Amino acid sequence: MTTDTRLTWHAVAPEGAKAFYGVHHYIMAGTSLAEELIHLVFLRVSQINGCAHCIDLHTRDLLKTMPIDKVVLVSVWAEVPHLFPPTYRAALAWAEEVTRVSETHASHEAYAAAVAAFEPKELVDLTITIAAMNAFNRLGAPFRLPVKAQP
Repeated sequence: MTTDTRLTWHAVAPEGAKAFYGVHHYIMAGTSLAEELIHLVFLRVSQINGCAHCIDLHTRDLLKTMPIDKVVLVSVWAEVPHLFPPTYRAALAWAEEVTRVSETHASHEAYAAAVAAFEPKELVDLTITIAAMNAFNRLGAPFRLPVKAQP
């Protein structure tokens, strides 16, 4: 095996993949979070983590409901607050805080802002969403899952 060929994690460990996809199913079908908000958080977390596969996938998902003008600015959302409603901005801020937890330690200020924006169950579900995407990124990036984008 060369370093250019990486394992397909979900084929090698199908039971592990099934467990991961169970969490994904919960996020998509078992929470009250809006699907667009979920994909927005998935995209931002993937941008931070540099997972090409997930960035490609969730950009495509988000483009189904959000104009391209907004999608291309997700990585700089704080600089264009007028483009995103308060709940989306709060979710993006919390996503960045939790994704960078080794640096931020989930500060009291960030937590207070998240609690102010979301009901308790929504905040837990949002945090599960963020944690799950971080986990998927830690499989997608190292194993170099493919992207649909073509030259």
